[in-house]
Amino acid sequence: MANIQLIATAAFGLESIVARELKALGYFEQSVENGKVNFSADELGICRSNLWLRSSDRVLLKMGSFQALTFEELFQETKKLPWEDWLPKDANFPVQGKSIKSKLFSVSDCQAIVKKAIVERLKEKYHQDWFEESGPRYQVEVALLNNQATLTIDTSGPGLHKRGYRKLAGQAPLKETLAAAMIQLSRWHKDRTLLDPFCGTGTIPIEAALIAQNRAPGLKRSFAAEKWPRIPKDHWQEAWQEALDLQENNASLHIYGSDIDPKALSLARTHALEAGVEDIIHFQRLPVAEVRSRFNFGHLIANPPYGERLGETKDVEGLYTELGETFKRLENWSLHLLTTQQFPERFIGRRWDKSRKLYNGRLECHYYQFFGPRPPRENKEI
Repeated sequence: MANIQLIATAAFGLESIVARELKALGYFEQSVENGKVNFSADELGICRSNLWLRSSDRVLLKMGSFQALTFEELFQETKKLPWEDWLPKDANFPVQGKSIKSKLFSVSDCQAIVKKAIVERLKEKYHQDWFEESGPRYQVEVALLNNQATLTIDTSGPGLHKRGYRKLAGQAPLKETLAAAMIQLSRWHKDRTLLDPFCGTGTIPIEAALIAQNRAPGLKRSFAAEKWPRIPKDHWQEAWQEALDLQENNASLHIYGSDIDPKALSLARTHALEAGVEDIIHFQRLPVAEVRSRFNFGHLIANPPYGERLGETKDVEGLYTELGETFKRLENWSLHLLTTQQFPERFIGRRWDKSRKLYNGRLECHYYQFFGPRPPRENKEI
């Protein structure tokens, strides 16, 4: 099998989480950059990474990288790349692009030049002058950063946050990839209780249930590379079977979600049903001020309203104050809070232990973590 260069893209701040997920899959040859993790794998690795990555946006096949100061350099260097190794004669290969701090700033021109260079390369290799592009889709991207061009093909298709269980969206939905990262950053373990007091349409509890039962997040969807002739069908079958074999459906879990919006909760229950975890998540209509738990230790993981609209500030600050009072009652719990609010300690009543800058879409947020004590039985970090 070939040693293939791949890129797992990620929202800023989540690169280390994606790198950790790749190592868990056995892909240790990697390097981390802003917004991406470069790693080496084989054809089977394309299947496995798409199925298993929880916090990555998509998996890209890296065709090549080179300096491009002129359009002629961009054309010639693109033409040198072995596109025929991946693109069959009938490949449908649209080209998209982006350019940051580069001399070649016209994205449309760069796209057209890359397209022409690929066509010229395929003409020479396939000995034909016309390509119908009626076959599988190969989304090509030319990305220019500081005059360095990187050419990739998208193996995922729709972003990896599209798990297949959330066909309906509520107001300001949290991406599944970000929710999964929040859970992994929280140090939560499936033996402990998890509660989201602002659960909305259920993304955090559902992602927690998938993690706890070791369910591959991509099992209920398809990927662009499934239709590529280069990757044998039995590779996909092997990856799917591996994912099914590794599921742990008998785990006893305590995962809860509450909210005051009945419509959001209805969607949450529908999404949990679609994800196959409806029996292990308990949803309840409840304001944050009334949240209680019979468990002595647990994790509150929340993405409360941000109050970005005019006139919402007082209402949102009231919610954060109620959250702080609830957290005080749950004295042995940990709190993990994604918010745009600054100085959350004024609501929570204590200084946060850890803070990390994350992005919810294009909105800059901070993930504040207030750690509680470990249960007495724990002798090592979970």
